[in-house]
Amino acid sequence: MISRERLAISGLFAVHGAVTGSLASRIPALAGGLHISPGPLGLALLMQAVGGLLTMPFAGRLVYRLGGRRGARLLVMCWCAALALPAVAPGLAALSVAFLIFGMAAGVSDVAINAQGARVEERLGKSIMSSLHGLWSLGSFLGAGIGAVMAGAQVGYRAHLLVAAAVLALLAPVLGGGLPADSTGEAAAGAPAPPRFSLPTGVVLLLGLLAFCSAFAEGSAVNWSAIYLDKVTGASDAVAAAGYTMFACTMSVMRLSGDLIVGRFGPVRTVRVGGTVSACGGALIVFADSPVMAYPGFAMLGLGIAVVVPLAFSAASRTGQNPGQAIAGVATVSYGSSLAAPAIVGGIADAVNLQTAFVLITLLVACIAVGAGLMRTAAVGRAEQPAGDLGADLDVQAGEKA
Repeated sequence: MISRERLAISGLFAVHGAVTGSLASRIPALAGGLHISPGPLGLALLMQAVGGLLTMPFAGRLVYRLGGRRGARLLVMCWCAALALPAVAPGLAALSVAFLIFGMAAGVSDVAINAQGARVEERLGKSIMSSLHGLWSLGSFLGAGIGAVMAGAQVGYRAHLLVAAAVLALLAPVLGGGLPADSTGEAAAGAPAPPRFSLPTGVVLLLGLLAFCSAFAEGSAVNWSAIYLDKVTGASDAVAAAGYTMFACTMSVMRLSGDLIVGRFGPVRTVRVGGTVSACGGALIVFADSPVMAYPGFAMLGLGIAVVVPLAFSAASRTGQNPGQAIAGVATVSYGSSLAAPAIVGGIADAVNLQTAFVLITLLVACIAVGAGLMRTAAVGRAEQPAGDLGADLDVQAGEKA
């Protein structure tokens, strides 16, 4: 039964990622088909993050009302179906509304599957959140790869996205049928209902800030790594593009193998070492005067932050709040980086230079190492540790190994 549950939640994470990859691969064709220039397109794409932020405070209550398994199946199915909206948009205004709705569906479905992931993780008694997010990345890669093939075959973006939306929307509830029926937070379970509107506070807010630091670094790498290598180190277009490849590769590998590492060393130590590695990588990027020096910096940046967001979700689900509400709180703060990172990095680059912007990124990932003790509640299958300073290790590990 447990293996069936893990297969089900793994499939939903992969499907969720496939939706993102499918859309991302056809953005150039969509912009070309609607004759939208980069500036207005950027504002339209920004509506996805706005939609996610608008729905996050309500997501915990929604998941509670729908129930864990039904909520995950229904909300992921809606997210898949929303992929059709950009495909049928006739112009910029309609596309902006489509992306807003798309982002709203993304936000609530993200909370639903992470709440279910935390539930299955609890039932298994071992960490699985890192690999689930790794499967999301794999699903995104496959979705983008199929999109690239469709583009190469000159299949129109409308036909491709409509078919992808239908196939994935039909697949989601089938895969979700294996999820545990007695999920924490279901109304039928008798748990107290979370508030209708909730912003994160206390430890959930702090976990959200750690996730924000990680997501800020990730968003900066996605949007600025190639530009950094081009403008700062003088790399060619092909060499510059490889910088993000290094970052994405190490992040994906770490997420897929992260559960084994967390199981061996614990979430606190894993995150502390990861934050330190990322900070060292950021310093390499800041001082790089050639692509050869910057490449390992971006690789270390991706390696160090890979498991922070999954473990923040896992820790939030064990804070004593309703799991869906707590995960929604972390997601609300981390989603804010989708709005903040590109603008802040760009603003600093215009006012000073890109190196200074990456100094900020380096300081943020260093904060992850400092606050790693917050991940204590992410431990699964271990005795709960007493509260202490944020830098404390999981002392129980030494006793277990003795």
